[in-house]
Amino acid sequence: MGGEDALRTLARSRIAIEGVSIEIDGGRFSAKVVAGQVTTVEADIFSDGHDSIDAALLFRRVGSDSFSEAPMRFLENDRWKGDLVLDEPGQYEVTILAWRDLFLTWRKEVAKKHAAGQSIALELQEGRNLMSAALEPDSRADEAGRGAISALLAEDDGADGGEGHEGLRFGRLGAPEAVDLMRQVGPRTDATLYKLLPVFADRRAAAFSAWYELMPRSQSGDEHRHGTFDDVIGKLPYVRDLGFDVLYFPPIHPIGRTNRKGRNNTLTPGPDDPGSPYAIGSDEGGHDAIHPELGSFDDFRRLVEAARDHGLEIALDFAIQCSPDHPWIREHPEWFDWRPDGTIKFAENPPKKYEDIVNVHFYRKALPDLWYALRDVVLFWVEHGVKIFRVDNPHTKPFPFWEWMIAEVRAKHPDTIFLAEAFTRPKVMKRLAKVGFSQSYSYFTWRNTKDELTDYLVELTQTDSREVMRPNFFVNTPDINPRFLQTSGRPGFRTRLVLAATLGGNYGVYNGFEICDAAPVPGKEEYLDSEKYQIRVWDMDQPGNIQDDIRLMNRLRHEHPALQHFTNLKFYYAGNDQVLAYGKRAGDDFVLIHVNLDPHNVQSFQFEVPLWEFGLPDDASIEVRDLVHGNSFTWHGKYQWLELDPQTRPYVVWQLLAPGVAR
Repeated sequence: MGGEDALRTLARSRIAIEGVSIEIDGGRFSAKVVAGQVTTVEADIFSDGHDSIDAALLFRRVGSDSFSEAPMRFLENDRWKGDLVLDEPGQYEVTILAWRDLFLTWRKEVAKKHAAGQSIALELQEGRNLMSAALEPDSRADEAGRGAISALLAEDDGADGGEGHEGLRFGRLGAPEAVDLMRQVGPRTDATLYKLLPVFADRRAAAFSAWYELMPRSQSGDEHRHGTFDDVIGKLPYVRDLGFDVLYFPPIHPIGRTNRKGRNNTLTPGPDDPGSPYAIGSDEGGHDAIHPELGSFDDFRRLVEAARDHGLEIALDFAIQCSPDHPWIREHPEWFDWRPDGTIKFAENPPKKYEDIVNVHFYRKALPDLWYALRDVVLFWVEHGVKIFRVDNPHTKPFPFWEWMIAEVRAKHPDTIFLAEAFTRPKVMKRLAKVGFSQSYSYFTWRNTKDELTDYLVELTQTDSREVMRPNFFVNTPDINPRFLQTSGRPGFRTRLVLAATLGGNYGVYNGFEICDAAPVPGKEEYLDSEKYQIRVWDMDQPGNIQDDIRLMNRLRHEHPALQHFTNLKFYYAGNDQVLAYGKRAGDDFVLIHVNLDPHNVQSFQFEVPLWEFGLPDDASIEVRDLVHGNSFTWHGKYQWLELDPQTRPYVVWQLLAPGVAR
């Protein structure tokens, strides 16, 4: 760096700002926050010498000319934090401004001299000079600030010179009120501005939601009659009664007939087999069409409106693959891969073949028209009232496409939510979160032991993943019948429900979970008689269902602010490897949970009551509410004992009430 101008520019950046918590890959990607919700931003901020410094968060919506400001405060070891609140969904720019606070430095130094009995006459004049600088024409002070500063100086001018007058003057000029006033309006010496960092504010449903998945075609109650949107409307009271707020459908588009799959994924379907909804496209249309047997667009509109009346939001599957009958193959053959013999290349995952599906490719002659077409598909369904999309296998499509497409949609509809269904390598999953996906599938489905759950949740909540990746803990899916559930019986279903609903901010259930449906294809994590390939009839009220557990979890999630967050999770001691103990806190709301991870055996254990979280000693007492049964009692001391029988109830949920908090 050479030249006087460059030297002066470098010299002005006297404050070091490092380790900014919301900086993702050097500012390449946006951190995620929730609109209207406090997000803590931390950074290392320090300077040379011993002068006092100060800092503030600056933020603005992209396109705005002016910044809003929020103060930062010192934590420890040169770490600072500030509370960021972005009011509306959308793309923002956030940075940090730090400066030397010469008035606060003056106040500290003069206080030491005065306490030592030294004369501070010259120092008082220095203080007046610092205040006077706040009255300069180019200062930050507004009319009210100038008036307050002028009044202080005028009061000091009128001070008498009697005994102790220096102390009295210092008491006025260095009062806490004067320090606060100068922080607001005084000069910011050596002000150093960090680079602009992108931050995206989602609406609340991106971070806190409970999903219920069903296939509309299986809602008729008759395996010989294809379900309709009207049948789904009839199911809305049931879904809402369980406490869910998102109702998610696999693809609802026309299903191709070429190489259609039969029951249990057979290659020899019967004439009445409905095929896989993921084989999208037929003569009736493609991704912007509705399977005729489900109903019309008017029917779909009525469904969206009825769901909204029930407090539910419809989510659709955005699956890019096509049936060999999809209109795009005729209209845009350049979007697909063709074999040397002129036949189209089917989807494959050797040794598996998916000959009812073909994939598009995203480059060569497909770019940019395919990209525009897929973006317009999403915008088409947004115009039909859908603002939440579960995206099928996004890890098999280019990252640049998702980054561009999601940004294009959000530019018009910033409240749109995208869930990445990507059970793949960790770095790929994280990259998808970085490029814009609001939520992410996760490894929760396969994390069953105490160590597995603890290690994975610490990774998600305490590393930089917390700034970009919001997991959605689905307990099961049409594609995944977890082995744990295949062997655990009803207790295992209750355990996995509680873990998903209370560990995560977002979680999901695929219908059949509430009746503990787990019959597998032998040796596989797949459902026998999967409704991916046939119409099913469901009796959700059959004996042994866990509807009451689902209702309880969803009610507690809405009643307790602590359960509405994800990164506030902490694990606590329980002296048994089969018991997971954890808690969450939001303000005065503290929820403590114990879960028996063993679905077959009673587990007894000693556990710690986290009295230290309330500033209480180990021998203190604390009031407790049992949120499952509704009774209250008192725990005396740090250590308690408990027994959990998986056959009666494999979990407990407590609310700890801090002393002095209104009941």
